[in-house]
Amino acid sequence: NHIVDYPTPVNISYLWGFGSLAGLCLVIQLLTGIFLAMHYTPHVDLAFASVEHIMRDVNYGWLLRYLHANGAGFFFIVVAIHLLRGLY
Repeated sequence: NHIVDYPTPVNISYLWGFGSLAGLCLVIQLLTGIFLAMHYTPHVDLAFASVEHIMRDVNYGWLLRYLHANGAGFFFIVVAIHLLRGLY
């Protein structure tokens, strides 16, 4: 109960959480990117087959790929909100 009674600045709002959320998105991007890179083959003839391998044969590879793909867009949205919070 004593935590609620501490004085806090008036300008603190929920928008201050977007910096931590951006850091969390970055960590997720790094981890999923590393795990995807372990199974990806960067060759012109084998690249599509390696993506199929990730999606079909790797345990939860589909989840890693979708987390990485959607996390990239979410990261840019969160960073934009974080920057706009600081500017306006």
